[in-house]
This record gives sequence, structure tokens and C-alpha cells, in this order.
Amino acid sequence: MGPVHVVGATVIDGSGCDPSSLDLTIENGRITRFGGSGENAERLDAGGLTMTPGLIDAHVHLGLSSPIRPHFSFQISAAEIAADIFAAAGATLDAGFTTVRDTGGIDGGVVTAIAKGKVRGPRVLSCGPVQCQIGGHGYYGAEWEPTELWSSHHIPGLCALSMMAGNADELRHNVREAFRRGASFLKLCVTGGVVGGHDRLSDTQFTVEEIAVAVQEAAARNTYVTVHAHNNEGIRNAVEAGVRCVEHGTSLDESTAALMADREVALVPTFAVVEQLLHDTAGAGLAESARDRANGVREQMAYALAVAKHAGVRIGLGSDLIGPAQDRRGKELSLRAALETPMEALVAATRTNADILGLSGHVGVITPGARADLVLWSGNPLEDPELFSDPTNAVLVIQAGEIVKDLR
Repeated sequence: MGPVHVVGATVIDGSGCDPSSLDLTIENGRITRFGGSGENAERLDAGGLTMTPGLIDAHVHLGLSSPIRPHFSFQISAAEIAADIFAAAGATLDAGFTTVRDTGGIDGGVVTAIAKGKVRGPRVLSCGPVQCQIGGHGYYGAEWEPTELWSSHHIPGLCALSMMAGNADELRHNVREAFRRGASFLKLCVTGGVVGGHDRLSDTQFTVEEIAVAVQEAAARNTYVTVHAHNNEGIRNAVEAGVRCVEHGTSLDESTAALMADREVALVPTFAVVEQLLHDTAGAGLAESARDRANGVREQMAYALAVAKHAGVRIGLGSDLIGPAQDRRGKELSLRAALETPMEALVAATRTNADILGLSGHVGVITPGARADLVLWSGNPLEDPELFSDPTNAVLVIQAGEIVKDLR
């Protein structure tokens, strides 16, 4: 596209400042200026719409877009799994999310296919397969299945949920393999989880010394480690080892939050997946036991959010949706808005997430020089945050200056 002058929108720029009336010009995929346009700019009338930066989801699983249990028991073909992944990628873009951080499940081939424009989807940063302890969270093989057969569930170029390590040397090998496959950061599971195959929420996994191996390997590539962690012992182990981010943080207490704030470790809570599991466990391809695990987690996570906020922890936003129902990713913002304010939820999903992903100033804000990732909403989500939950309210989505969705 040539230069485009967007006029008439109410702009919420992602900084936390009050909305304003701004016209802006887009050239070569970036916002070049506010105010007047050049003579050759195409006019895009956004009167009556509210503009926000393109949303960012810091915790997605595009590779888990098929029902989980059938996916990992060879009941679904590679073709159908691919179709589900690409459908979820397109739905993510249509919901107004122009950048996501995939925290386990896809192979680098999916990232490349989207980046080349062969598949509709957001900009994707991926950890590749999650790093897990043998028998820990992230393993969904049958109890009788030897651990060494787990990698046969990977589909090269498409999906690879996790890699198992029994000691520090094996973990070092696995993280190097993840980087070889195109990972841009690393994720480790250091506690059990809600959607667990053979683990409990109270389990602590990997030692400080083992986690530190992954941190060392990530630092050698100028990137970072984030961890799946629900209990405080696992979180503290990870923080002591030098990780930069914690996913979930369900049971976070005051002293652990203070440690995270002191070490500048971010937190990404995930409320939408808990709602999903409580209301449609079967739809995600999981047993009813997952619903039992999810009971009470939302209340704990809400308390953890308040504790982290009080401690001054940098708090991002992630949906963690799994299974085929990934079309209403914006529900995470609506849920967060009910616990904080709509503005705080939006800033978490834009400027703060961009900072956590290492993209600060490039995405997540509306300012000259930033990439032109923009969403125009049919209403004001600060006045009605439920607008985020319905993708049809995102009437126009612009990614790197290109219109990728237009319902006007």
C-alpha cells in the first residue's frame, strides 16, 4: 500500500494516557506522523471508531488448536492438525491480535509460513517445544509409553509440544535443539499444571542448577527464559536461576512477588483458559479431572494479580487458550478489566506485553516510528470492555501498514 492517512478515530495509544482525537499517516508499514498528510496519501475515514494499538497476547498455544488428548494419541491427521493451527492463527488476527508469543506447541515452520504471508496470522515469537522434566508437566504420553517415544508425537515443520530432560546435560542439549529449530526464547515447566498429564499443581520441577543451564544458553543468544509456574517454590527457584518472566503465578505470595520485583521478573497471568476449562473442558479435548483442577484457580490467580501489582511487578497479559475454541482471545482483556480497569488491561495487552517480548517501541503503542499495527473498534472498549471479547467488534485490523481485516 501507498501512504494512508487515517482520520476521525478516537485514539487510545497504549501508553495509559486518556483517549484523544488524532489523525495519523502510515507509510512503509510504520506510523510516520500525526496530523496532516502528504498530498498522495489515501484517506481512510475512521469516524465513530476507536483506535488502539494491535493487541499482543503473551501466552498462546497455536499448536494446541486441536483437542489435546486425540492430538497426542495419533487420532488426528497431520492435515487436520495443520488446518486447526492455521484457522487459529487467522482467528487470532481477526480478534485484533497482531503479535503473539507462542509458549509451546508449534514448530518454526508455522512461524515461517505466517511470516511469509502464506497463512493469515499475527506476528509470532515462539519458544518451539517447551522444556520439561521427565514425567513432568508438558508430557501427555500414556503411562506405559517409554519417554524416548514422546518425540514421535512431533510433526517436523508443524508442531512439537515439549522435550523431556532427565538432567542438566540433557536439558542443555534440548534447549540448543530448540534454538536450532528457530526458537526466539525458551520456556521451561518448573511446576505441575492445571492441564496436567502426570503431575500436580503442587509439584516442583527442575532444580535451580538445571534452570540456570537454560538461562545460560538463552543469554548466549541474547534472549531469555520464561517459566510455567503455579507454586511459590517453583517460582522462587526460577527467579534465583535468572529467568525473566513467570507464566500463571497462581499461588504467588507477597515475599515471592517482592523477589520478582527486585529481580525485574515479569508476570503473565492467564485467566481466559481457566474460564475455558470451567465451562468447556470436553471442548478442549480434556477429561473432567481438568475441571476439578481448575476449580479455585481463578480466585487464587486474582489474588496473585493483586499481590504482584502491589509489589510493583511488571504484569503482562496472556490468554493460554487451548483446543479448537481460540476465536475469542480478547476475553482475557475483558476478564482483566473486571479485576483492574479497562485501561490497565489494554496497557498490559499492548505496551507492557511489547516490553516483555523485547519489542518495546516497535509494537504496542501508537506513536511515530512504531509499526503500524492498529485496530479500529466499533465502540469504545474503555467504556465497554466486553467489546474485546467479540472479534466482530474489531472492524478494521491493520498489520505493518496492511489492512488484514475490514468489516466496514
